[in-house]
Amino acid sequence: MTNQPDTQNAEANSSELKLKGFKVYAVDSSVSRPHLYARRDFYKVVLSTGHLLIHYADRSLELQGTSLFFANPHVPYSVERLADLQTGYACVFTEEFLKPHDRSESLQQSPLFKIGGTPVFLLNDEQRAVITPLFQKMLAEQDTDYVFKGELIRTYINLIIHETLKLQPPDGLVKPQNAAFRIASLFLELLERQFPIENPDKPLTLRTAQDYALRLSVHVNHLNRVVKEVTGRPTTAHIADRVISEAKALLQHTDWSIADIAYGLGYDYPTYFNNFFKKITGASPKSFRS
Repeated sequence: MTNQPDTQNAEANSSELKLKGFKVYAVDSSVSRPHLYARRDFYKVVLSTGHLLIHYADRSLELQGTSLFFANPHVPYSVERLADLQTGYACVFTEEFLKPHDRSESLQQSPLFKIGGTPVFLLNDEQRAVITPLFQKMLAEQDTDYVFKGELIRTYINLIIHETLKLQPPDGLVKPQNAAFRIASLFLELLERQFPIENPDKPLTLRTAQDYALRLSVHVNHLNRVVKEVTGRPTTAHIADRVISEAKALLQHTDWSIADIAYGLGYDYPTYFNNFFKKITGASPKSFRS
């Protein structure tokens, strides 16, 4: 029996994933070292059979049998194999791949992915028989030349999500209790509630870590510390990522002028927005839209 951290990360091609937005692979520790991505900016769903210990934020859960694990890139996690044999499937994807035209609710607010939600589900034989073929179909489909395979794989991922929402969480899941976890959760929920921007005349009101700290009645240094502790990323990175995501959606799916988009996102001058967007994405808003 082994007790080693999950070190699958270096095996996969992150640039390929970034290009396509998804990657599906089989997990079989008896045949080869399983794949996992070193970068943690992708969502992941793992169907696994084995004896595992999952550490997710400030809680841990020992699993034996078949389970589904939903990993959020905003929450640090690690997996230990407590026995040599582990089999199953995994799908890694970006939020943009799963929700290409939907600006309503981020995956961070999904019951399966949000902080404080239930990321792990134990499956019985009947449930495993429903979920396993969906991973197998994705695995077979991703290497085909079918022009709509992205849409098909997106459908399979959504089917897995909906089938899982029918399940009851395992009794052994430890609920988070510490204050840091609660504050980080409140910050991410408050961040998400600022979007979508529906009207440029009602611009984003919370733009900086200081703004969020004041709204949450905590010192900005404390907010920065607990967000980094719980999620592994700075407060400013979360804010920037969400603003960029909204900017891309507004550029692609509205006819607002770039000046209106800049104002709607809280920028007094379009030049400031242009510089910020280009710094993060490598492209100007105008070239991204075209």
